[in-house]
Amino acid sequence: MTEEYEETEPDYRFTLANERTYLAYLRTSLACYAGGLSAVQFLDLGPDRWPARIIGVVLVTVGIITTAGAFRRWQQNLAAIRRGGPLPLTRLPLMLGATIAVVGLIGLIFSLWR
Repeated sequence: MTEEYEETEPDYRFTLANERTYLAYLRTSLACYAGGLSAVQFLDLGPDRWPARIIGVVLVTVGIITTAGAFRRWQQNLAAIRRGGPLPLTRLPLMLGATIAVVGLIGLIFSLWR
């Protein structure tokens, strides 16, 4: 059984806060793109540069996932705000934090190993 909610115009501060969160995720995805492309271009972690390529591919992929997830989250939050319901849970921050920590650790290990 689906519940129907009446949508109302929310306080503009909630809408703007949701938008700021969306833009923060977009900035994070841009940083992942830049970090990934920079890793491929500038990291010298071996003769065939495969560690830099792996780091680059992982970071750019996470950037793409973050961009898509941010838009989806923005839409879901806006719908929840308009109907006065609870905000949906998301794993996006966990995924971002874990990936950035793992990639950073891998980069550090390869830098020390070299």
